Amino acid sequence: MQRRPILSLPAGLVFLLPAGVFVAAFIVLPFFWIAAVSFTNRTLTGRTAINPEFVGLANYQRLFDFDRFLNSGEFGASLLLTGQFVFFSAIVGQALLGLILAWFFFQRRGWVQSTVQTLAILAWIMPDVVVAFAWFAFLDRDGGTLNQVLAFLGLGRPDWLLALPLVSIVLFNIWRGTAFSMLLFSSALGSIPPSYLETASVIGANTWQRLNDIILPMIKTHIVTALVLITLWTFNTFTPFLLTGGGPAFKTELVSIYTYRTAFQFFRFGMGGAVGMVMMLINLGFAMFYLSLLRAQRGRP
Repeated sequence: MQRRPILSLPAGLVFLLPAGVFVAAFIVLPFFWIAAVSFTNRTLTGRTAINPEFVGLANYQRLFDFDRFLNSGEFGASLLLTGQFVFFSAIVGQALLGLILAWFFFQRRGWVQSTVQTLAILAWIMPDVVVAFAWFAFLDRDGGTLNQVLAFLGLGRPDWLLALPLVSIVLFNIWRGTAFSMLLFSSALGSIPPSYLETASVIGANTWQRLNDIILPMIKTHIVTALVLITLWTFNTFTPFLLTGGGPAFKTELVSIYTYRTAFQFFRFGMGGAVGMVMMLINLGFAMFYLSLLRAQRGRP
């Protein structure tokens, strides 16, 4: 006997209508507005604020002008800097460290695991401004906690935010995002049937064999999903601006900060819209790449 649906199609559409209105108002319409603005010379002030002119692909040509593409403060330099930031912060830092911590505490169930997960959630939900000010104090050259420890060990007092700005925001973002990564991987590890690991222990499999032969193959789809989320979140993060403001000398000006500076400091909305569209396409490329990997893994025997 064919089961009848609980709700009819019209009733289901009625329940979806409020969500659809919000999605249309706050995602779909702004997207098309930004896309339209990116083909104009709209600004916040002046003549083009009231009567913007259609300039076609001029904004995009300005972004990809290869005579100045990699100059400091230009889009290409910010894009290259963002690529380094995402690689070291998201892939090498957050994903790897989160997986290691999740695996470490997965084998130590009880109050230790619950306490660490609670602290990780607290670290994740703390407001960005609070975290940024805490790290600003932590990295302070003269009175910062990190330099106090380094000075005690005889390693000097480096000026992190001036001499090593990219390293500073990478470390900051790893600390900020590893908690989220650890929670994702902890959830993935929790989905593994305990009998698999118990059987492996009985037959004498060591930690590496269990990790390589059982754990990683079973959570590979979760790893891809986590990488999608972590990469997209890191690529679009604006929090390092609270720590460095994009400086010194544009050395930490990520693409998100470049977009903010273009649109809301120089008030060039047309150019800012073009940057936003390019970022959207890059995000889409990231997502499609990871999803293709996910489909390939699911298709394997």
